[in-house]
Amino acid sequence: MRAYLDHNATTPLRPEAREAMLRAMDLVGNPSSVHAEGRMAKSVVEAARAQVAAALGAEGADVIFTSGATEAAALALAGRDLHGAEIEHEAVAAWADTGLAVDRNGLVTVDDPARSTLQLANSETGVIQSLPEGLAVSDMTQGFGKLPLAFNWSGCTMALVSAHKLGGPKGIGALVVKRGTDLAAQLRGGGQEQGRRAGTENIIGIAGFGAAAEAAALELAQGAWHRVAELRNILEKTIEAAAPDTIFPGRDVPRLPNTSCIATPGWKGETQVMQMDLAGFAISAGSACSSGKVRASRVLRAMGYDDDVASGAIRVSLGVQTTEDDVLRFADIWLDKRRKYAARAA
Repeated sequence: MRAYLDHNATTPLRPEAREAMLRAMDLVGNPSSVHAEGRMAKSVVEAARAQVAAALGAEGADVIFTSGATEAAALALAGRDLHGAEIEHEAVAAWADTGLAVDRNGLVTVDDPARSTLQLANSETGVIQSLPEGLAVSDMTQGFGKLPLAFNWSGCTMALVSAHKLGGPKGIGALVVKRGTDLAAQLRGGGQEQGRRAGTENIIGIAGFGAAAEAAALELAQGAWHRVAELRNILEKTIEAAAPDTIFPGRDVPRLPNTSCIATPGWKGETQVMQMDLAGFAISAGSACSSGKVRASRVLRAMGYDDDVASGAIRVSLGVQTTEDDVLRFADIWLDKRRKYAARAA
């Protein structure tokens, strides 16, 4: 029986999102049309906008729907000349000067918040940052749905989020903007999304995003992620007891409740991913957007780890559906493969 342990790459579609999307498929109108059918479509878009804003604690802010967090990053960062760190997701790093200092625990020092971008949580290590007041942009993609968030109290001017990280569909995300912020459109044309992102709205994706965000907020309030954190701790303690020299980057600071970065110097992460896949477990060797590229993790290298460690890391990211049996079976099989690797390398 397979176990999906790669929730930071993408999450299973929530039933609430699926149902909302199916209902939206039956809508005929274009949200920009003024007739009854158009107004009905527009109402679905605006209801979902309110759901996303409420779940993110962003009531009163502008939620601009995009094709995902990557497009949201481009909309937020293009032409702004912001500073970031090497641990940022590629979608952010592509637009920022990544020279901000990162310590051994993965924490970033921000000297000029108004000219900086800083992720809320790292997808590989799970390390959570303390966002400074006045921060220009934060990638909140990994934290949204897993951590209690309030954009309005975060001190940020803009935030990036994505639906498929919290049980919504792929291909839809949003840029959340403090009202009154100047923002130059990158896609121009019909004037949709307050003139900030042209193009007919993806009603089906937007409906699914709104439903997923609302369901994720309820799940978080009910304490589901506390149980996930307990499973993550069981996983790490089980591995550590049998292999005490295993490295867990970022373990000494606050992390996402579901994320464990596990490093074995010399044992290639790509090899581990393939071996565990054949054993029935879906994991990754880093961000899904960079996996498949045989190279050391730039996140771990930025934290000061050498290539031997950075290329020997895997990411295990749990979800609310994950069971204790899943993590114990994973630990047992992974440890067995680790012993065999050590015997070959001796």
